[in-house]
Amino acid sequence: MDNEQQDKLKFFIKTGIAVLSFLVLMVLGIKYIPAAVTVTNSANSERLPINCVDQKENKVALSFDAAYGNEDTEEILETLALHNVKATFFLTGGWIEKYPGDVRAIAEAGHDLGNHSENHKHMSQLTKEECKDEIIKTQNKVKELTGIEMKLFRPPYGDFNNTLIETTDELGYYCIAWDVDSLDWKDYGVESIIDTVLNHKHLENGSIILFHCGSKFTKDALEGIIVGLEDKGYKIVPVSQLIYTDDYYLDEEGRQIKK
Repeated sequence: MDNEQQDKLKFFIKTGIAVLSFLVLMVLGIKYIPAAVTVTNSANSERLPINCVDQKENKVALSFDAAYGNEDTEEILETLALHNVKATFFLTGGWIEKYPGDVRAIAEAGHDLGNHSENHKHMSQLTKEECKDEIIKTQNKVKELTGIEMKLFRPPYGDFNNTLIETTDELGYYCIAWDVDSLDWKDYGVESIIDTVLNHKHLENGSIILFHCGSKFTKDALEGIIVGLEDKGYKIVPVSQLIYTDDYYLDEEGRQIKK
């Protein structure tokens, strides 16, 4: 083999190695890229409220939506005080106007005050400006009455969309839902409410439990629920002490996870 043929052979070998190396890198790149994409939400993905919290500690939160009656509010507060439990009350603008004394009593007892909108509408059916109006009106009423700047918002009916979540973010709110529904609004009775909560399939560390002010049996079921939760080893805290306020993300179930 003369020198010219040897040079051509070396060229083809080097070229072949380069092409093979490129193909290997391409294959590895193709395998790598999807793995990177799977941990990044797409621009069109549905945003979620905080349904529960990834908690190592045995902590859960009791929350009460106040949109209609107040006939049981005093007894609920008495039971919470008796057991030294702090909870979270999500208030509508209409409820605040009707029962300002109850709002003050809730605040003075050291419970969280949360925003539940002005008119208890389906927020997903509103424009961004309408969502802002619903939130800000209630925010101003509580601020004027108690001096408290609310940071928690619960959408009525648990109804939300991306527009609402973006709006709450912009207004400095954490959008809060729940993962354990007591079903107290169905008026099935005291034992039914207690059983529903204590044996709920989703009850675990970091659960947010939903109740309603003005429901027929909630006030009488509350003590059994508190005792039952504590017997299971749970510490009951307000939502503000359950959630993470920074450096977190939500999984596909709305579980808040610390980064």
